[in-house]
Amino acid sequence: MRTAIDANIFSSIWSKEPAAGEVAERLGMAQQEGALLISPFAFAELHAHPNAKPGFVHTFLEATGVVIDYKMQEQVWSEAGQRFARYAARRRKAIGEGPRRLLADFLIGAHALVGGHTLLTFDHRLYAAAFPKLAIIAE
Repeated sequence: MRTAIDANIFSSIWSKEPAAGEVAERLGMAQQEGALLISPFAFAELHAHPNAKPGFVHTFLEATGVVIDYKMQEQVWSEAGQRFARYAARRRKAIGEGPRRLLADFLIGAHALVGGHTLLTFDHRLYAAAFPKLAIIAE
C-alpha cells in the first residue's frame, strides 16, 4: 500500500502541535505498510511553513524516505477540475459552508485517487465529500 501525505500532516509535526507524536507514529505505521509519497502540490505547500528554511523540505523528505511524486497524469488534472467545480457550485448555493478551499486541495485528492493511494490527512471531511471512493486515514 502506498500512502500519500497531505501537507497538513508534516506541518503539525514541524509545529509541534499536541497530536504531533501520534501523527509521527501513524506515519511510521504507514511506512511499514508501503511507500510514503507526496504530490508536488503538497510539496509546494510545505515551503510556506514558518519553519521551512531553504533546503529544509528536501532534506526532511529525503531523511524520512518520503518521495515526491512529480508524475501528473492528465486524469489527475481532470478529476481535480471536475471536483473543484462541484465544490464551487455547492459553495455558491450555501454561503458560509465552512473554510474556503483551494484548487491545491483537489489536486492533492485527485493525485491520491488516480494513483490508487491512501491519503493521510487532517481534512477528512473535505476529502470524504469530494472523493468518496478515496481511501483516507484521518488524524
